[in-house]
Amino acid sequence: MRLTLKQVNWLKVIFHLAAFLPLIWLIYAINSGGLSADPAKDIQHFTGRMALKLLLATLLVTPLTRYLKQPLLIRTRRMLGLWCFFWASVHLLSYYLLELGYDHLNLLGKELISRPYLTLGIISWTVLLLLALTSLQYAQRKLGRRWQILHNFIYLVAILAPIHYLWSVKILSPQPMIYAALALILLGLRYKKLRKWWP
Repeated sequence: MRLTLKQVNWLKVIFHLAAFLPLIWLIYAINSGGLSADPAKDIQHFTGRMALKLLLATLLVTPLTRYLKQPLLIRTRRMLGLWCFFWASVHLLSYYLLELGYDHLNLLGKELISRPYLTLGIISWTVLLLLALTSLQYAQRKLGRRWQILHNFIYLVAILAPIHYLWSVKILSPQPMIYAALALILLGLRYKKLRKWWP
């Protein structure tokens, strides 16, 4: 049985709540002292993991749509992608405000040079920004075929973001390895499409 438009709309509500409620939890944890002795790192890792989770969820939509034969499911992809950009932006903002300080923007350039994993993170965020700005139907019509080519760069984010996480923790930890493995699986499901990029 195929999902109806009404059911997909309810699914969107559930996805919105799943993406938004962790923000409420984070604010509560900050205000109640529920974080560790290094709250800045906790906030950065939490927001980064949320961005990764939503990136993986966004990449999961297309194969699920195909394998479950649920074409309306594709309508949730843009919403998940925008939430991914939101959390990636909060992640970047938390690093800038909590590590560098709002009046030290000039330090960001130095940090990007001295810490290459930050470069991967900022590249990922920049691509997500570009995709978010061109996610509306108006942009699809305006860009035509170029829109799909542009939005294929989500696969670049799927490669760079897990590497950024693995590199940033500086120790071998199972959590970033799991995210990296899931990203590889989701990219593997698109092998034929990705193969066209490298003839």
